[in-house]
Amino acid sequence: MNSLDLPGRPEDTRVVVAMSGGVDSSVVAGILAKEGYEVIGITLQLYDHGSATHRPGSCCAGQDIDDARRVAETLGIAHYVLDYEARFREAVIDPFAQSYVSGETPIPCVACNQTVKFHDLLETARELGAHALATGHYVRSRQNGAHRALFRPVDADRDQSYFLFATTQEQIDFLRFPLGDLSKPQVRAIAQEMGLSVATKQDSQDICFVPQGRYSDIIAKLMPNAATPGDIVHIDGRVLGQHQGIMHYTIGQRRGIGVAVGEPLYVVHLDSENARVIVGPREALETRRLYLRQVNWLGDTPLEELPAEGMELYAKVRSTRPPMPATLFYRDGTAFVDLHHGEAGVAPGQACVLFSDDSNDARIFGGGFIDRSERRSDAEAQLRKLIDTPRIARSA
Repeated sequence: MNSLDLPGRPEDTRVVVAMSGGVDSSVVAGILAKEGYEVIGITLQLYDHGSATHRPGSCCAGQDIDDARRVAETLGIAHYVLDYEARFREAVIDPFAQSYVSGETPIPCVACNQTVKFHDLLETARELGAHALATGHYVRSRQNGAHRALFRPVDADRDQSYFLFATTQEQIDFLRFPLGDLSKPQVRAIAQEMGLSVATKQDSQDICFVPQGRYSDIIAKLMPNAATPGDIVHIDGRVLGQHQGIMHYTIGQRRGIGVAVGEPLYVVHLDSENARVIVGPREALETRRLYLRQVNWLGDTPLEELPAEGMELYAKVRSTRPPMPATLFYRDGTAFVDLHHGEAGVAPGQACVLFSDDSNDARIFGGGFIDRSERRSDAEAQLRKLIDTPRIARSA
């Protein structure tokens, strides 16, 4: 058994490393090469937005490919570049745009891991005769009976488990995450010791294909007819103003709504069917129950066998929020989560990731995408009444 929990000596073990051109994946390749593994670096070209490929914080484009190639030369390992632009657009960018204009808050990084990286690239690794695919994600995996299980990393500030909840059991068994026991400063120090050119390179941003983080710009480019004007409506039914497309708004938004009524207002719902932005007071944002779709369950007990009173665990509905106490239920083929303390600004399309507890060594039980949510009873009743009454007379 070697450091990757694989049978045989490192020199008899072939490992494909997904090299994005950043410091994390470069150090993974360096560590494994130093330990004697037969390392093959693969870089995916996912998109090319001209000048965006050279901006600081970009990912999987021109400069990053050059950086990955340079690191591979330094380490003396084989390196290949695969053109996945068409696949990336089909599996990640187009669904992101469609989800966004329908009033959801999609997470393309999860879709990228689900499809391009942990499906397509993993299959390529198998075709190359690799025993494992290693990545630079900050998460841990270790043996759990006949399979492997995922756990949060040592470095809580770099925890990427939120973006990996959809990784299937079969994929987890083949994947390895060598950085799970290291902190980011340690990784950069290792890169310096190895003489890697990317040792001080800036980290990539979360959404690589959205220049300057302006979602509406990329949506307008991909779907120029998507911006349908409509009403800005108070949750109590009053029409307060007009907007130029719900894609310019997100659940929980307070600034830049475009109306002023003498009280703080927040976006509480995006009604894509009627092109309405529904706003209300902050308390109307508090969410208690989340219904999930596309659930990827990694627990030892099958969902169908969960007790009627549910399973106590911890849930995370934003990448930057800590896991919070919750109860998972599974009834009539539907999974839903009750949040013990409620959360504000929860939107359809976001992920709800489930953990055993809130420690740094918590096991990741998977999760699902939020299909819909329920607020506290009074706000939920107001919202349901409003949604069920699409035509509203304008207030004078």
